[in-house]
Amino acid sequence: MTLKITAIIPAYDEEKTIGNVLKPLSAISLIDEIIVISDGSHDNTAKIARNYKARVIELERNQGKTNAVLTGVKNTDADIILMLDADLIGLSYEHIMNLLQPILDKKADMTIGIFKSGRGATDLAQKIAPFLSGQRVISKSVFTKLEKYKVKDYGIEMALTLMAEKEKISVQEIYLPDLTHVMKEEKRGLLLGFLSRLKMYWDVLFSAIKFKFN
Repeated sequence: MTLKITAIIPAYDEEKTIGNVLKPLSAISLIDEIIVISDGSHDNTAKIARNYKARVIELERNQGKTNAVLTGVKNTDADIILMLDADLIGLSYEHIMNLLQPILDKKADMTIGIFKSGRGATDLAQKIAPFLSGQRVISKSVFTKLEKYKVKDYGIEMALTLMAEKEKISVQEIYLPDLTHVMKEEKRGLLLGFLSRLKMYWDVLFSAIKFKFN
């Protein structure tokens, strides 16, 4: 049986980098569908995504990463979900295939991509907290298990990691050499970026607490 693969990319005002992600994705025939969820974007994110033949779902207001990803999941019948951030720099065919292969070979139900030799700040962040990586491949059935847990905006990666541990789901970490992403402070300036980062950490903590007491 041929498995259907859908790439899901949540994006909020990512016109500068979305093409970096969609270009290598659109060249891989193994990927059946690309869904970009424009999460209340005010720029050309949706327009650029359509230029790459991606299916675009536009949310009128920003609803957070978790809702954006789950909106994409609910709008596909794929067996396998490839989840990627929209602000990646250096994404290649090899990165994507290395994430997919353990799932296709049935050696894991989830893979987590870890930056390596991209640049110091993002490498260090993922070395300290690999469970926060947004680069993942996940069997669709895993997402059905996530529905019973309450997850906040940026908490989806932590939730997926904790759920995998709790539900005994097999996970494999994959190193992604020469890959990095644009940091929040670079996108929004030091103050807004810092506040956005604080919110992310709060959402991650909220998800962890919810799982502990669920």
